[in-house]
Amino acid sequence: MPDPIRVDIVSDVVCPWCVIGYSQLARAAEETGFEIEVQWHPFELNPQMPSEGQNLRAHLAEKYGTSPEDSARARDRLTEMGAALGFTFNYAEDMRMVNTFRAHQLIDWATGEGRGHEMNMALFEAFFTRRENLDDAQVLADEAAAIGLDRAAALAVLESGELADLVRQKEQFWTARGISGVPAMIFARKHLVTGAQGEENYAKILHHLAEDAAA
Repeated sequence: MPDPIRVDIVSDVVCPWCVIGYSQLARAAEETGFEIEVQWHPFELNPQMPSEGQNLRAHLAEKYGTSPEDSARARDRLTEMGAALGFTFNYAEDMRMVNTFRAHQLIDWATGEGRGHEMNMALFEAFFTRRENLDDAQVLADEAAAIGLDRAAALAVLESGELADLVRQKEQFWTARGISGVPAMIFARKHLVTGAQGEENYAKILHHLAEDAAA
């Protein structure tokens, strides 16, 4: 069997297209039979978001000029796409956008424990399916415990902020290389693909990379 194809994904856990894009990629890998090795990297869509967060619809209107009608259509589309991929978007009028810096610190710690991918996926579900506050250290510690990690250790990391500088450096590494939106996927450490491209396109990319590796 060929070596797994490495895919570095720059992502934020409150980015719906990030979980859509990953899910499309994972399905493409499953259907084509190619093994992928995913590494997640931090990106904050809203680094200046205050701790109390902001109503999601109000946030989208303020940031992008999205009308209530366009917002409703976008939510319906994402919900439908997610369901087709086995992911549940559970939008509500009182859903809030939150700061994700602590969440990225938790993912970084979980990565060191060998569970970064599981942690990232759990936080997607926590935010979009259960509408949890991912800026709350107690909520994040609960999510760590839910995937089998030590809750007290996770909470200690979050409350101490010991990984804050490292995570900030990692964010700056990617933004310094021109990453300004997510998802951004780097295949085999050299091919950048942005946005959620769909299963068919991801399958073509995997086939192309496999052919290159075999050449």
